[in-house]
Amino acid sequence: MKHFILSAFVLFSYLHLEAQIDPELLRNPQQSKDSTLLNMDAVYNRPFVQVGKLPVALGGYMEANYQYLSEDGVNEGHQFQMRRLTLFVSSSIAKRMKFLTEIEFEDGTKEINIEFASVDFELAPLLNLRGGIIMNPIGAFNQNHDGPKWEFVDRPISATQMLPATFSNAGFGIYGKKYTKEWVYGYEAYLTNGFNERIIENTENRTSLPATKLDPDRFEESFNGSMLFTGKIALRNTSIGELGLSYMAGAYNKFQDDGLVFDNKRNASVYAIDFNTTLPTKTFINGEWAWVTIDIPDNYTEQFGRKQSGGFVDIVQPIIKRPWAGFENSVLNAALRLEYVDWNKGVFKSTGGNISDHIFSIVPAISWRPTSQTVFRLNYRYHWQTDLLGNPPAKLAGFQIGLSTYF
Repeated sequence: MKHFILSAFVLFSYLHLEAQIDPELLRNPQQSKDSTLLNMDAVYNRPFVQVGKLPVALGGYMEANYQYLSEDGVNEGHQFQMRRLTLFVSSSIAKRMKFLTEIEFEDGTKEINIEFASVDFELAPLLNLRGGIIMNPIGAFNQNHDGPKWEFVDRPISATQMLPATFSNAGFGIYGKKYTKEWVYGYEAYLTNGFNERIIENTENRTSLPATKLDPDRFEESFNGSMLFTGKIALRNTSIGELGLSYMAGAYNKFQDDGLVFDNKRNASVYAIDFNTTLPTKTFINGEWAWVTIDIPDNYTEQFGRKQSGGFVDIVQPIIKRPWAGFENSVLNAALRLEYVDWNKGVFKSTGGNISDHIFSIVPAISWRPTSQTVFRLNYRYHWQTDLLGNPPAKLAGFQIGLSTYF
């Protein structure tokens, strides 16, 4: 036993001395000098630790926070949360073949998810193959969601409650990227397993794309035997910013079984646009907007929305950038997030009145980045949510203090 402990100590010391973090692997949009990066690069644009001569590189990040929120005068008191712990493992299998996986532990170990686990085979800059568990590139946040890259404790409402944030599925596809002077072009196109009937059969009693993630079999088989298509094109000007257009569509109901067709195929589709830029004042602006359309059966009530839309815009302004507390590249930011989601666009057939299932949110924030890999966040969240019938909105407000860091 003594020899085992001594050997373990020597091995740990060796790995600690040999481990090195390449800072060039981490470039936050707000601070990056590399203006050729797209959101599609986020999966590999992370800090990894190469340990000795091992064939793999390791990395990850964590998010923890405190919050005190009150809704219409009622609160749950002081709350500490361990939002998530995420681990990355990457490996260069061969000269033009690489593997990366991302495993996330949410709320302690309440949820354990494989968010990405794919092999990339590089044929040419504009033609690369990817297969495994793929992150469906709908919008920008689903691709570029790592906590240390954001100034806000909560993820965007539109990306988590309207769209299925960090949505991934088993499948295959192609992607590519090209540089032409000050322009960068990129695309992705994948066929994967997809949606299921949880979109309309869920505890929310509303149309909910995020509910489709609750199917425990979605990495093993397609719910209805059909494929989900997800595609995105992105264009970046090194002086202006990045514009992305994405589309995702597929059937969500089980319309046939063993070759027997017993229902109409019902589709769900999403269009999204995203944009980010940095102004001459160093102000970073990042936003996305999405439109959702779902074919709802006629026998479902109007509380299940056939159309949804929503999005967010983040504005981040560095206000102090100087060495502080021993950190050479310390940055203090002021930030603001504006959000809106309408879960049920339309009118009641019986009255002609608007269906009012929507939410507005505003989140001012102060963040401190001692390094580009770590952010301390102070947020004040205020949102008001109106129910289906348009009754006076429920108002929520309170403070959130959080920490997120790569390691």
